[in-house]
Amino acid sequence: MLNRRRFLGAVGGSVGAAQLLPYAASAAPLGHEHFMAAAVEEGRRNERYPFGAVIVRSGTVVARGVASGDNPTSHGEMVAIDDHVDRLGNQGWADATLYTTAEPCPMCMSACAWAGIGQVVWGTSIEGLRRTGLDQIDLAATAVAEASKSFYTPKLLLGGVLADETDALFRRAQDLRRGGAEENGED
Repeated sequence: MLNRRRFLGAVGGSVGAAQLLPYAASAAPLGHEHFMAAAVEEGRRNERYPFGAVIVRSGTVVARGVASGDNPTSHGEMVAIDDHVDRLGNQGWADATLYTTAEPCPMCMSACAWAGIGQVVWGTSIEGLRRTGLDQIDLAATAVAEASKSFYTPKLLLGGVLADETDALFRRAQDLRRGGAEENGED
């Protein structure tokens, strides 16, 4: 029987470290790039903070969200979860995949755990967000999932999907934030 350590050792050299995370031991199904592109489109709705998310069930986007500046808890993932509940109720989470332009913060990943979202896929890492000047709590999504293991066992946590594109999205947002701060005379 192939245990997790042997599996990770066997494939570790052929898969980028940013893409192989705990819980991502099975082959990634086709379609992650397609649905991440939908999350990117959501993110583009907020040029300065392009945190976009979509929730997919049975190959269909069923909920969408983008970060809002109106409320400090209105992150893209939280808005998408609210949209899902509004449209479909508080059900079907185990069969859902949440795609998000950036690694979920501890609040958003905790919401995924509480809901029991089966798969979480993201583009830019928390460290990548820091490189664009965005403050982040230094707690990986995988660590939140691990701390929730008494009640939450996701089928997949996968980072780095379309990371070149999402990283560029956040770099452009950084440029806009810098330009906006200078135009307004802010420091």
